[in-house]
Amino acid sequence: DTAMELPAMLSITPIYVALLGLFFLPITLRVGSYRLSSKVLIGDGDDAELIRRMRGQGNFVETVPLAVLMLVLMELSGASGTWLHALCTTLLVGRILHYIGLTEIGPAVGRSIGMFATMATYLAAAGWLLYHFI
Repeated sequence: DTAMELPAMLSITPIYVALLGLFFLPITLRVGSYRLSSKVLIGDGDDAELIRRMRGQGNFVETVPLAVLMLVLMELSGASGTWLHALCTTLLVGRILHYIGLTEIGPAVGRSIGMFATMATYLAAAGWLLYHFI
């Protein structure tokens, strides 16, 4: 039964997907809590802080799913644990740094480093997949 074999095939990426999911919770809660305190329930109200928080959440949503898909495909295709841990860690740390820099809860340089890490993950994962499937 293929459905019974699938969990055994994925032993690395689900850990990182779970960590990314856990990181998404405070990102989303920060938007919601600020909406309540600022009474801006729809849109951004031209509130710079709300816009920063929304963009932090939005950028996460825009970049993580495709990266995760590529990483899962790599694992299903037999990528080594070294490749998977390296790229998954790069993505996770990159997303955290980007959020910290973009939302200004930490050094602004985190935004650039985080986006570079995310794009490096995209490039390496796409390259790995193309190399193994073309």
